[in-house]
Amino acid sequence: MRCPSLQAAAQRLAQGALLAFPTETVYGLGARADDDAAVARIFEAKGRPADHPLIVHVADIAGARQFAADWPESAQRLAQAFWPGPVTVIVPRQPGVATAAAGGQSTVGLRCPAHDVALALLKEAAQLGVPGVAGPSANRFGRVSPTTAAHVEAEFGEAVPVLDGGACQVGIESTIIDCSRERPVLLRPGVLAREALETVLGQPLGERDAAAPRASGTLASHYAPTARVRLLSPAQLRAAWADPSIPPGAVALYVRTVAVPDAVATWPVLHMPEAADAAAHDLFAALRTLDACGAQQIWIESPPDEPAWEGVRDRLQRAAA
Repeated sequence: MRCPSLQAAAQRLAQGALLAFPTETVYGLGARADDDAAVARIFEAKGRPADHPLIVHVADIAGARQFAADWPESAQRLAQAFWPGPVTVIVPRQPGVATAAAGGQSTVGLRCPAHDVALALLKEAAQLGVPGVAGPSANRFGRVSPTTAAHVEAEFGEAVPVLDGGACQVGIESTIIDCSRERPVLLRPGVLAREALETVLGQPLGERDAAAPRASGTLASHYAPTARVRLLSPAQLRAAWADPSIPPGAVALYVRTVAVPDAVATWPVLHMPEAADAAAHDLFAALRTLDACGAQQIWIESPPDEPAWEGVRDRLQRAAA
């Protein structure tokens, strides 16, 4: 069900109801972040554990600071350089604010999306008293993220209205950086290059450790279609599809450089773009398309082990876990 207008969408959020909305990364399942009862509806709709934190979307840095007990220099540098854009900063949370959205943690993830419809919605909702919108991806927990309004409708049907903003431009979720401790730490890669992030920060990013806060979309198994995903090198693909015992329709392919032989040309096949940013844009839509073919497995050519592909590799490794 499509939401008829921006004003109607903002009204739903102000009233504590759920709304699916577009961002440049993926579509989010939103509720006002300052209302724990409204946020609980997100967890219920997704089937998501209540201690797995959400990202709060805000219109600008001033909006973000309403949720922060402290605003570290690293968060300021990232926000100034990349907002609006696909980077989430985790900062100390203002006590008593967005407790449910933070999964009960003392930190909160914040970002300002680079999507005209999303920004207009956040500003319209702010005029109605909504300081920010908690919004994980608008899909059932652990499944493939949606990048179109139609994907959201396939997940939730008439249960959740969708504010249609067209297809998402980026296609995978935001980079998440923990700024709540002394050194900024990369918790989830996205499309932003690590080198660009470190240049802005003026220091190397740390690696996730046992003391890192929980963050959205970082469980070992995530972003998974119904079919089993296998990541295979070109050599492994050639060996695997040579098995004559594989029944017709059992396997779908997502390849990038490997030529598909005539013997398996009747299998469902999609081709991954050569460039990392284009592959990120297409990734979740391709997984949904291949999953809809009814195959038991999706064999995917492993992406290059190069910095530009870090975000795509992360999503595929979690889908295959």
